[in-house]
Amino acid sequence: MNADTPTTSSLDSFLIEQAQLGLLRFLTCGSVDDGKSTLIGRLLHEAGQILDDQLATLEKDSVRHGTTGEEIDFALLVDGLEAEREQGITIDVAYRFFTTNRRRFMVADTPGHEQYTRNMATGAANADLAVLLVDARHGLMTQTRRHAFVVSLMGIRHVVLAVNKIDLVDFSEARYEEIQAQFADMVKNLGFASIKAIPISARFGDNITVPSHRTPWYSGPTMLDYLETVDVSDDTAKPFRMPVQWVSRPDHTFRGYAGTVATGSIRPGERIAVASSGVGATVKRIVTMDGDRDVALQGDAITLVLAEEVDISRGDVVTTGAAVAVSDRFDANLVWLSEAPLYPSRSYLLKLGAATVAGTVTRILHRVDINTYEHGGADTLKMNDVAHVSVTLGTAIAVEAYAGDKDLGGFILIDRMTNSTVAVGMVTRVADTGGNIVWQKQEVDKAARAIQKHQHPATIWFTGLSGAGKSTIANLVEQKLHAIGRHTFMLDGDNVRHGLNRDLGFSEADRIENIRRAAEAAKLMVEAGLIVLVSFISPYRSDRTAARELHAQGEFLEVFVDTPVDECRRRDPKGLYKRADAGLIPNFTGVSAPYEAPINPEIHLDTTSAPADVLAERVVEELRARGLFAT
Repeated sequence: MNADTPTTSSLDSFLIEQAQLGLLRFLTCGSVDDGKSTLIGRLLHEAGQILDDQLATLEKDSVRHGTTGEEIDFALLVDGLEAEREQGITIDVAYRFFTTNRRRFMVADTPGHEQYTRNMATGAANADLAVLLVDARHGLMTQTRRHAFVVSLMGIRHVVLAVNKIDLVDFSEARYEEIQAQFADMVKNLGFASIKAIPISARFGDNITVPSHRTPWYSGPTMLDYLETVDVSDDTAKPFRMPVQWVSRPDHTFRGYAGTVATGSIRPGERIAVASSGVGATVKRIVTMDGDRDVALQGDAITLVLAEEVDISRGDVVTTGAAVAVSDRFDANLVWLSEAPLYPSRSYLLKLGAATVAGTVTRILHRVDINTYEHGGADTLKMNDVAHVSVTLGTAIAVEAYAGDKDLGGFILIDRMTNSTVAVGMVTRVADTGGNIVWQKQEVDKAARAIQKHQHPATIWFTGLSGAGKSTIANLVEQKLHAIGRHTFMLDGDNVRHGLNRDLGFSEADRIENIRRAAEAAKLMVEAGLIVLVSFISPYRSDRTAARELHAQGEFLEVFVDTPVDECRRRDPKGLYKRADAGLIPNFTGVSAPYEAPINPEIHLDTTSAPADVLAERVVEELRARGLFAT
């Protein structure tokens, strides 16, 4: 064993020492060409992190791609994408790791262009500190305000204001002081815990690792010295919390709960509680890849073995100390990342910690103009928009305000169809619903009502273009079911808009809400033991998926009434296509708005191959084959 390798008995103290040495996660941000990539490249070079062969390659690349003449262009160390080198800008988040004798670092170089604000938010998600660069010639820009706001929004409380290119203003102390004062005034309401201004020239290395003789008026630390010594720790002692990522059961002799410690520490013998149930247990062992441990600290990946058997599953949170809030509603700040807009009422997957549940933005409370910090109303959000929103979940989970716990307060929204991340959010307020709103137990339940009606309740969801024949076929199906003694109810899109949905128009946001309400109504009718026939255009797959997920397995059948748009236009029973083609009806599905056809519907009806009565009988036979009529 190497003499420097810690023994098992000293492992805990070694880990604590390493934690004290610390990993500083920081990002660089600022306007285009403010020198972010150059600063990182210079830091790597001055810290001795560039090997000789890398330096030789960099010298060659500087001749081909550089912007510094015959000198080395350190920005090329970070601008690794070919597109970035050709354009001379950073368009993605580039991560670099380096170590000095005093600290370990992970740095994220984020884009400066406004259209890449989402990338900047991604880089800020896990950072402890932000280095915000300003070109000394231009001073504070719109992007400076934007990036300072996003940094604050993402929970970063420590900022370095790097007044770069100080050489291009003749190392002017007055210019430096002017920019510093303007920045302090601009961010005075953003809640930063510390702001350190440093005059630098990233290109020539002034005040990067060695004090510059060209700024004798500046007596503060160099950039690297400050980064090595700045304290970004949270002095507030936090209880142990760990989201459970996996229940480990390799055999019948072992059951452990694996996860990464989010906050606090834990030792064998301590009591923990499950946030969702409040049930307690005692920690028997702390298991790691390197063997059992006597203590686990924040950031450690561990497996807890408990002395008692407790019902814990993936997504649960185990904790000590103060209880974690468990709720299905909260308010949050949201950064919208997707090119497709956000519409309230659309269902997404929400991932918070190890839990993934259905989530819906129910209301946009206000949108923030992050160029001016002013609040305004909004019906939807577009890419790079920031807003304060209300969120409702399909299942209550452990959640905390982001300001107090990033792991239990930070979340992402995932599009159900594309599986892409469309938003990042930070919880601001958790609704206290756990003890106030509970399910009222009913002695006469869905099963009892279904037995009385001699059928299995279900929602039969007819979707297709306007004029496809949905309502015609659904009406015929209901007549046939009624004739054989089945209990049914039909929800027709036009009829529902006369009552329940009379306040909704035909914008995309209103269409989404229209389907959400119809799905909730259908679910209630299924609870009543009915076979519900729903006839709505319902053009979006994600909304039909959300409707399906409200139902139990086998209680939702999608029927695609497949009619080509030209045939629908030829039929045009209500004259709607004629008016839509004339531009009199905006957002008309099949003409000026999209229709997303089902991919795997339970029943596919081609209306050009058979008359409506035959197709309706086909539906009835399918329901019979699926056992909906069994007593």
